[in-house]
Amino acid sequence: MIESLLVANRGEIARRIIRTAKRLGVRAIAVYSEADADLPFVTEADEAVCVGPANPAQSYRNTEAILAAARSTGARAIHPGYGFLSENADFARTVEAGGLTWVGPGADAISAMGDKINARNLMAAAGVPVAPGTTEPAADLAAAVAAAAEIGYPVMVKAAAGGGGMGMGVAADEAALRTEYDKVRAFAERMFDDGSVLLERYFPRVRHVEVQILGLADGRVVALGERECSVQRRNQKLVEESPSPAVSPLLRSRLLAAAVRAGEAVDYRNAGTVECLLDVSTGEFFFLEMNTRLQVEHPVTELVYGLDLVEEQLRVAAGLAPAFDPDALTPRGHAIELRINAEDPKRFLPGPGVIGTWVEPTGEGVRVDSGYVAGNTVTPFYDSLMAKLIVSAPTRAEAIERARAAVASFELAGPKNNLPFFAELLENEEFRSGTYDTSLISRMR
Repeated sequence: MIESLLVANRGEIARRIIRTAKRLGVRAIAVYSEADADLPFVTEADEAVCVGPANPAQSYRNTEAILAAARSTGARAIHPGYGFLSENADFARTVEAGGLTWVGPGADAISAMGDKINARNLMAAAGVPVAPGTTEPAADLAAAVAAAAEIGYPVMVKAAAGGGGMGMGVAADEAALRTEYDKVRAFAERMFDDGSVLLERYFPRVRHVEVQILGLADGRVVALGERECSVQRRNQKLVEESPSPAVSPLLRSRLLAAAVRAGEAVDYRNAGTVECLLDVSTGEFFFLEMNTRLQVEHPVTELVYGLDLVEEQLRVAAGLAPAFDPDALTPRGHAIELRINAEDPKRFLPGPGVIGTWVEPTGEGVRVDSGYVAGNTVTPFYDSLMAKLIVSAPTRAEAIERARAAVASFELAGPKNNLPFFAELLENEEFRSGTYDTSLISRMR
């Protein structure tokens, strides 16, 4: 096992990785910005190094500062968590070139999946279903208009280098396409330093279903079930559950087999997620993207399969066999995750502030992965995620009831938060029935 691990992230996910590292006897090293000096992950690590001011470009995305912290502390490996540098292929190569272990997939796999057009083409060649769309970037507006005419409206306009629901727009006709193309291209150039744009068929009624894969040290790729991620606002996930209430045993076998083929196509190692769109009307699914990192929603898979994905990541990176039997994977029960954000529960706009009260719910089947405690400040510099409330139970109905009770007993005061929204959602008949899709929140609002 790796002896010492630098966690190149912050908040909830840093705390989560540190917890597993310390359980395994791995020395855990944190890096933090000046704005995060008082957060729990800093004090819970065995050692912590300040890597710069609040601006992520000067701290958590500052590769030179991160690598300097690794050298000064004697870290032997780097875990990037999610976001920040987690899908930066150049950083992964630099880490390995420096003699450190990268806890994640190889840089070539990150590069291959980071370009959404290249990823679509690779998946199609591997026999993974992809939605009708462009096989090369739409070089200009005229090319986009021609491609849309061939694909058929409505179309989704996407940043080829984007991810996580960022850099996307829907065009119902050519007039809308002209507006969305310019908007997405400008956003992509600003955010990703790559203005490449792709077009795909847009499906008005879809579910967002993803498969957790794990590329093992021996070269095998295994699928650890699916997660339903259709409760979204602005293409950003708020709730995830496993298994998906929309996936039949036959569909599940097809989904998991396709996800394994996707991983094998890029010689995938470590944890990753194959995201798909499920057409509610036809039952067809299409490859959306592959996230070459640990997902925010990984806990629901852990609870259903009874494993620790961070431990499995470390084992793969160290060249060790998994702690579970890949040939005897048995899912049990149902798990639901709610993302507790510092945001207005109606409009979902950020609402940072000082946390005056923070009392987490407890009880059977209740887990909270949090990045804050009472007295901490949620600043405007980073993502608004404060904690993840995860519940598990033998059935989906029981999991929903546990979630209702946990939301009601979560005491949180100070920043604006979306607990009231979850209380409303868990009473919503469409959600409770399991028949919802990605437009559920728009119907609730």
